[in-house]
Formats: sequence, structure tokens, C-alpha cells
Amino acid sequence: MLISRDHLLASDEEFRKLVQEHTQYEQRLDSLTHKRYLTDDEKLEEVRLKKLKLRLKDQMEGIARHYSQQIPQGQVA
Repeated sequence: MLISRDHLLASDEEFRKLVQEHTQYEQRLDSLTHKRYLTDDEKLEEVRLKKLKLRLKDQMEGIARHYSQQIPQGQVA
């Protein structure tokens, strides 16, 4: 990512929302991984959360790519 994450957090509302959502999913996944055993529903939730996190990461990278393409060559935020 050529443009800094801090810059995107400060300047792009959509990016900020995606990061917050990604963090929430990460926290829930953490709580699941600390359990000794998962119920079937929790196993499904774990898979779903991992997929959602990947989708959000792709969206965040897309925003970063878009911003990077807007910056003239040699100038990085």
C-alpha cells in the first residue's frame, strides 16, 4: 500500500468504517479462537467471519489502490 493507512483513516470515511468493521470481526474471531471447543454454530460463525474479514480487506486495499493512483509518481503520503 503506497498511501499510509493513517492518511486513509483520517481522510476517507468509507475506509474508516471498513477498518472498524474489520476490527470488530477480528475481536469476535479472537474470542472464538480462545475457546477450547466450538459448537457447530460457532464453527460456522468462524468461517463466516473469516470470509467477511477478507472481503473487507479487499475493499480497503481497493480504496488504497484508488488513492495511490491519484497521487503523482514520486509523491507518497
